[in-house]
Amino acid sequence: MPAKTFSDGEMVMGRWPGSHLYYEVQVTGYNKNTQLYTVKYKDGTELNLKESDIKSLNFFKTKKSSSRSGSRQRSRSRSRSPARTQTPKHSNSRGREPRKPVEKEEVQKEDISKLKPVHQVQENSTNNKTTYVTDYTEEKNKVYRLVEHKTRKEILTDQLGLPYSLQARREEAKLVDLEAKDGHLYAKKQAVQIQEQGFGARVGAAFMILLLPVVLILLLLMCAQDDPSILSFPPRIPPLQTLWNGTALGIFVLWFLFQALLYLLPIGKVIEGVPLANGKTLKYRINAFYAFLMCATAIGVALYNEVNLSYIYDYLLQLAVSAMMFAFVFSIYLYARSWRVPADELAPEGNTGSYVYDFFIGRELNPRIRNFDLKYFCELRPGLMGWVVINLGLLFAEMKVQNRDVPSLAMILVNCFQLLYVLDALWNEAGILTTMDIVHEGFGYMLAFGDLVWVPFVYSLQAFYLVNHPNELSWPLALAIIALNTVGYIIFRAANSQKNAFRRNPHDPKLAHLKTIPTATGKSLIVSGWWGFVRHPNYLGDLIMALAWSLPCGFDHILPYFYIIYFTCLLIHREARDEHQCRKKYGVAWSKYCQQVRYRIVPYVY
Repeated sequence: MPAKTFSDGEMVMGRWPGSHLYYEVQVTGYNKNTQLYTVKYKDGTELNLKESDIKSLNFFKTKKSSSRSGSRQRSRSRSRSPARTQTPKHSNSRGREPRKPVEKEEVQKEDISKLKPVHQVQENSTNNKTTYVTDYTEEKNKVYRLVEHKTRKEILTDQLGLPYSLQARREEAKLVDLEAKDGHLYAKKQAVQIQEQGFGARVGAAFMILLLPVVLILLLLMCAQDDPSILSFPPRIPPLQTLWNGTALGIFVLWFLFQALLYLLPIGKVIEGVPLANGKTLKYRINAFYAFLMCATAIGVALYNEVNLSYIYDYLLQLAVSAMMFAFVFSIYLYARSWRVPADELAPEGNTGSYVYDFFIGRELNPRIRNFDLKYFCELRPGLMGWVVINLGLLFAEMKVQNRDVPSLAMILVNCFQLLYVLDALWNEAGILTTMDIVHEGFGYMLAFGDLVWVPFVYSLQAFYLVNHPNELSWPLALAIIALNTVGYIIFRAANSQKNAFRRNPHDPKLAHLKTIPTATGKSLIVSGWWGFVRHPNYLGDLIMALAWSLPCGFDHILPYFYIIYFTCLLIHREARDEHQCRKKYGVAWSKYCQQVRYRIVPYVY
């Protein structure tokens, strides 16, 4: 392990990530595993920097004086070829052998990361700070003669976010095992943690992999009971062989393939996503809403031909088990293919070296088969549209089980509320491209199970409950519930629209009324409008709608309220995670924001 160069409390010059600007910072800590320094800027922002991004206070003065003394000699050599050797100025050529030319294999292509920087000092009149600018100019007379495998090692450790330098280190050989193919670098084995692990690390990930299917099966079994109260827990477990049904598996696979076919249709516009950490920008076809219309047409044709949709209710448990099996096999495929992709396409949080944790979180950031984006496809289509189809099947099942000519008012409200939510997501499909799931999270078991299994079979729990436990609503109560859902939807949609519009164009005249707080990253924090009401108004709207979905089921049992209980815990955990990241990223600016916007999700409560 290399020795620590900078001590805690030392004032140094730290490079701002993603730029060539150096600012005066204070070293506050050092991680021996990742070999990253924690530094604090004058505005309070704390970041983790590599050793190569930190310079001593007198570094630039030294570089500046040396660059002046050598400017005359550099100006002479710029016209020469970088691979051409020169005879020393005062040497006698007689009696000496000419210098051996550099072999082509030893000279790597000029890379900006290997060029000697020329430092300039600029005064910033706006904040009275001295900004140190690193200008990576092309100095053709300075070429590093690096062995090929050494250069690849440095590039890969940089892509993976690991400590690096242009000087070879013995410890670097322990970090990754490399493989070159088709001009790309691939990581074969990871030996150190890259980031701090969440969800309880590998033990928590293993627990979640086993727990999620068990919880879903228990919920479905309890909903099917005559008495779904806590007193009757645990429910009677049916024989294992009854959980398997080949027809149910075939239906799920056909549904998945049907959605994939609709995704491939050349309809809808193609837009670019946000730039990723590796500098790439992926393109996505926006046609989910058109796909939903085609699905609705297909279901209408099926109903016209007297297809029995109540089959979904009769074999809902078997369909859920089939979806679990499909999601697990799909996750194995995602994990296996992640070992054959370039290192810069891996998700940092899913590249820790723990097989269980990486399988759960997902190693590859945006797995694609040509232009078919697997993660983006699964986010909205099979599960979200499947949720609507399941609800519709349960509506017909209620009419059959309860001998009704028309569905109950409670069932109609649940179906309509959740249909509105799905249609909103599909219509605003482009908004998902800026979410954490697409930009930061790897695609592994967690997202695959959530998209394909958890969403369609847990979110439809209220409709499944009403099939065997009807609840007659009065019209005044129904109107109150409709008003509550409307308020939640307005908050949810207005907050998300305001956020998306500000992200696209902060200088839009329509947003001129919004008050903001500038941050050191160049971005601004909204402190008025919906985002000045609470820090996460979209979460507030989501929770209000979740409550409106459960109220039509009455108050006899807590089971139909499982969704809002689970969703509240999920959003509180996500909000705490966002809070930690934003405080670390924005520093003093985030503290000022929290002083002006005191409440996180629910005003005067939390």
